[in-house]
Amino acid sequence: MKTILLLVHDDKGQEARFQAALDLTRALKGHLTCIDVAVLPMLLGDVYSGVGEAMLLEQERERESKNRKTLEARLAHEDVSWNWIDVTGDIADAVLEAAALAGLIVLNRKLDASDYPDMRDVASRILMHARKPIVAVPDALNNFALGRALIAWNGQSSSTETMRACVPLLALASEVEIFMVRNGAEQTEPAEAAEYLSRHGIHANVLVIEDSLHTADRLIVEECNRWRADYVVMGAYSHGRLMETFGGVTKRMLTNSTLPLVLGH
Repeated sequence: MKTILLLVHDDKGQEARFQAALDLTRALKGHLTCIDVAVLPMLLGDVYSGVGEAMLLEQERERESKNRKTLEARLAHEDVSWNWIDVTGDIADAVLEAAALAGLIVLNRKLDASDYPDMRDVASRILMHARKPIVAVPDALNNFALGRALIAWNGQSSSTETMRACVPLLALASEVEIFMVRNGAEQTEPAEAAEYLSRHGIHANVLVIEDSLHTADRLIVEECNRWRADYVVMGAYSHGRLMETFGGVTKRMLTNSTLPLVLGH
């Protein structure tokens, strides 16, 4: 987790992404790679659409050029090493292409203040194909607090792989809780996860509940509030993308979570 990949784009979620990426890069003593994506416009309907697209693309590039100057000026005063990549294209495709050596990818879970870009879709697409954890933050986030990490455990392979990948991050937490809503489908018990973490010097508490009346995401949120979690680590799409598309736990957490999510698939 020494290379943090940050999506840069002049939208309502950028400041939250920027602050989270700085906090994570400092805490992990890593390197920040900023990928600034100028999004290709999409126009349909008449013979002049090509001209219109060219004009919109030029405006987008000018906006991102100004955005780059502003953020580079700020980065010059931050105590992190960093580099910059400029790309024109689709956001998810551009991030995936740049993510080969990244340890974490910093995105938004969804933009509450704007419908564009569709960050939940961007996060979902990257999550499905990157094969490494993404950090999906709310657009109102001011900083990434590292103190209390809640691992939302379902005992599936996505949970185990995500937890293993996040050991360097979890090692920085003051407290870790492994929280599971038992449904009978778990392959690995949370006690085994706690034992694994203990070998890395991470001492986690385990809480298992049985509740068939409420959705797992609701129970995760309630436990985060009760325990005062700072962020959530969880595996994603463990029941398949089709089920998730129609209202799964991952989709609802990306839509509604007020805490940063560290998600892996």
